[in-house]
Amino acid sequence: MGKRSAFGLIAFAIASLGAFAASATPDVDRPVAVVELFTSQGCNSCPKADALLGELAERGDVVALAFHVDYWDYLGWKDTLARPEHTERQRDYSRMFGNRSVYTPQIVVNGSIDVKGSKPARVESALRRAQMGHALPVEVDLSFTDDSLVIGIGAGKAAAEAAIVIVYFDERADVAITQGSNRGRTQSYVHPVRAFHSGGMWQGESQELRMPLHEVQKKSSGGVAVLVQEINANGLPGTIRGAAMIHHQPGS
Repeated sequence: MGKRSAFGLIAFAIASLGAFAASATPDVDRPVAVVELFTSQGCNSCPKADALLGELAERGDVVALAFHVDYWDYLGWKDTLARPEHTERQRDYSRMFGNRSVYTPQIVVNGSIDVKGSKPARVESALRRAQMGHALPVEVDLSFTDDSLVIGIGAGKAAAEAAIVIVYFDERADVAITQGSNRGRTQSYVHPVRAFHSGGMWQGESQELRMPLHEVQKKSSGGVAVLVQEINANGLPGTIRGAAMIHHQPGS
C-alpha cells in the first residue's frame, strides 16, 4: 500500500503551503492525547466504553473520536453509524500493533497504544503513558472564516512522514437499538465519526490548508478534528504528533 493510500483515505487536493496561521483557538486546548474508540452498537461490552469516551470528551485536553465498525452487523443489528473505512482503519492499527484480530471496544491513544476500551483504569494509564502529561509536540490550529475552515500546522520533527488526517464528526447521536445484544437500549454516542480523508502530507515545515466551509458543513453536524499522524514504512498509521478539534460555528 502506498503512503498516500494509508488508512483507505481519499486524497483531497486543497492543501496550500503558507505561513502558520496563529489566529484560531480550537475547542480543545492543545491536547495531550487523541483517543480513538472502535465500537459497535451490536457489541454488548461497548456501552461502558461509549460512556467513557463521553467523559474523555469533556476533559478539555483530549481529542475524543468514535469510529463505529461494521463487522458485528451480522449478529442481528446493523450499526447505524458504522462505515467500512472505520473497520479498515482499525485493521490497519491491528497490523501495526501486531494483533491477531480486531476487537471491540478498542481504544487507541495517540496512534501508539492500544487498550481495551471497557477498562477505565487501563485507558487512564495509557493516557498517562502517551505523553507523560505533555501536550502533543506539533501545534495544530483551526479557525473558521466566512467561507473556509483554516488549518494551520506548525513546524516540528517526526520519526517518519506524516499524513494530515481530516476527520468529520457529529456532536452526538442517540440511537434506539431494537435488535441484537443491546436491544432495548437507547444509547448516546459522543463524537461519532461520519467521514475522514487525507489532506496531504506534513514533512516538518509549517503549513496552511483551507477547506470550503460548505463542504465541511455537509459532512457532519458537529465539527472537524485534524490529526498529524506518522505513517510507517508499510504505509500503516503510527504515532500522532499533533491534533486539534473545532466545532461548527453557532447557527451554521
